[in-house]
Order: sequence, then C-alpha cells, then structure tokens
Amino acid sequence: MKKLLLPIVSVFLFAQTSFSQSKALLNGKDLQGWHVDVPEMDKDPNVKSPFIIKNGMLTSLGTPGGHLITDDQYENFRLTFQYRFAGKPGNCGALVFVSTPRDLYEMFPKSIEVQMMHQNAGDFWCIQEDITVPDMEKRRGPKEKWGVNGDKLRRIPNLTDGTEKPLGEWNSMHIECVKNSIKVWLNGVLVNYGYNATAQKGQIALQSEGSEVEFKEVMVTPIKTLSK
Repeated sequence: MKKLLLPIVSVFLFAQTSFSQSKALLNGKDLQGWHVDVPEMDKDPNVKSPFIIKNGMLTSLGTPGGHLITDDQYENFRLTFQYRFAGKPGNCGALVFVSTPRDLYEMFPKSIEVQMMHQNAGDFWCIQEDITVPDMEKRRGPKEKWGVNGDKLRRIPNLTDGTEKPLGEWNSMHIECVKNSIKVWLNGVLVNYGYNATAQKGQIALQSEGSEVEFKEVMVTPIKTLSK
C-alpha cells in the first residue's frame, strides 16, 4: 500500500464550498441526457452501443471501446456513483472536464480521467489536459517525460491502494471538482487530489474500455464556492 505523500488537510483550504441539491444523471430507463461516442459505430451501422440500461442500472459492456458523455457541461460539482465489475475485474474510467471528442488516439476525449481499473482506482490520467499533484516527480516520473498525449507519462498514481471492495461488491466513488482542482474518494478514503488543472469545466463521461461494469446512483451535486 502506498503511503500518503503529503498532509492532505492544508492543500484545499483556499476553497470554501457549500453543497446544493443533488441531481440524478441516469433515470434507470434510458440514456436521456447522455450521448454515445463509439468510433466503431460510425464505421459499421450494425455495431451496437456498449452502453445499455439493464435492471434499472447502466451497464458498460466494455466493447466496443468508447464513451458515454453528458449533454450538459458542469463546473464546481461533486460526481458520485456506485460501480462494480460484473465479471472479471478490468478497466474503466470516469472522465471530468471533457471537451473535444476523440482528441487522443481518435478515441479519448480531451479530459482528465479518474481511473477505475482494478487495483489502480483513483489514478489520474491526463488526456490532452494536465494537473499538478504533490510530490509530482516521485509519483509521475522524470519531469522531462511528462506530457498529455502520445507516449508521454500521463498517469499519476493514486495516494493509497487497497481501498477497492472484493469482486462483486459495490464500490463508492466521489469526485469533487472545484475550480481547477480535483479530489477523489473511493469507499470513503481520499485516494487522490490535484490542483492547477488546465481546465475547470466540461462534460462528464464514463468509459467502455474492455470490461463489463455496472453503475448505479450516478449523481451530480453543484458546489457553490463562497468568497472569504
């Protein structure tokens, strides 16, 4: 298990916040309020969407690869959801500050990804956007190799592993975005935080990236920032 790299209490004292009423992003019936972006569906009209509603929950089938993206943009918000891998644990992610579609590898939208990959949940992945974290070189690697595309070091590992539930159990993820900062909790544990992101608003997206994942209780809560 990784150790906490810096005290976490003082990092976000600059922002006072208050929470407003939460809104469900999924209605349990259809994908109203979202749109599917799957490159293979453009090439072949017979390819079906990997995002379906089943038993009132969203299921990302994992293939073909792509993203389910909100129609609306969000700024100063908390995104919360429950997720679990339906079969073998694998890969998936939640993206915030989403803008230009298919901006990396003709697949991934410009954004910052909060990783959900089994045993790596809470990592940041920089996708044509960047973010700063404490102990950056120790966590991300040599500075000269940092980047937001291609073969650059785009991954920023989380602060503490071992917070995921056993396979088949529901995990709770909370992602709080205030101005250009991001904090991530997994099952009640703060697992990552960053600041000075190169974006502070955008759409929200969920991935189809190789593994079947179920989602429920996908909620967004506006955060009103308060001046001192």
